[in-house]
Amino acid sequence: MSLAEIVDLSKYPINSDEFRATQRTNLDENGVVVLPGFILDNALAAIQAESEAVEEQAYFCAQNHSVYLTPPDPSFGADHPANRQVVSSKGCVCDDVVAKDSPLRQLYDDPTFRSFITATTGETELHPYADPLSSINIHYAKTGQELGWHFDNSEFAITLLIRKPEAGSRFEYIKNLRDAEAGEMNYEGVSALLDNKTRPEVLTMDAGALVLFRGRNSVHRVSPNEGTTTRILAVLAYNSEPGVELSESARMTFYGRLT
Repeated sequence: MSLAEIVDLSKYPINSDEFRATQRTNLDENGVVVLPGFILDNALAAIQAESEAVEEQAYFCAQNHSVYLTPPDPSFGADHPANRQVVSSKGCVCDDVVAKDSPLRQLYDDPTFRSFITATTGETELHPYADPLSSINIHYAKTGQELGWHFDNSEFAITLLIRKPEAGSRFEYIKNLRDAEAGEMNYEGVSALLDNKTRPEVLTMDAGALVLFRGRNSVHRVSPNEGTTTRILAVLAYNSEPGVELSESARMTFYGRLT
């Protein structure tokens, strides 16, 4: 498929400097950009069919982790926000399972799409992961599975919702709850969130929506899937420098294998 067969370019002229500038402003001001119906129906149907066909190859796991995605800190108690544990459970299909002619890969590799992401995020350039697993991932959340509260380690994330369940799986977030660059972790704010004393914002989207999200300082989660339909999401990951690999420990944790 060509880019014009994958993306609704009449609705989203991603090659336009004006459109790119508008989305960059939106991302900078709001921390998130949602583009509903970004993927055309025929391409979305192909991506859905492909994702369903490879689901049996997904690595499913459940992990306990802190909101900060850091190891336990012995200088704090177990109930401290830095050490309190949440759960993330999902399945993941890695880049090497995604077919060469997949619309997902054609989108990921397309120079115009990558240039759009580069301009919108303010990066100078973007590169795929050097390891064979991490560039394109397809995530699956069955009934009851969720993504626990966390801050991202990366500056931004690009996701494409492939299939939405009947209920649950809400993307919830609080913008700029911490300032990692200044070393301000806002333990009090995180504690209030974990104690359900803070009401997060909810990002609504349907299948075919592209989302750009700055999650380094904005805490977020995906609530448990309350339906019987598996939620499917593609993550398109780039790096600002060439030759970057996800660490072996991270690959074993997330994918259950190194190659």
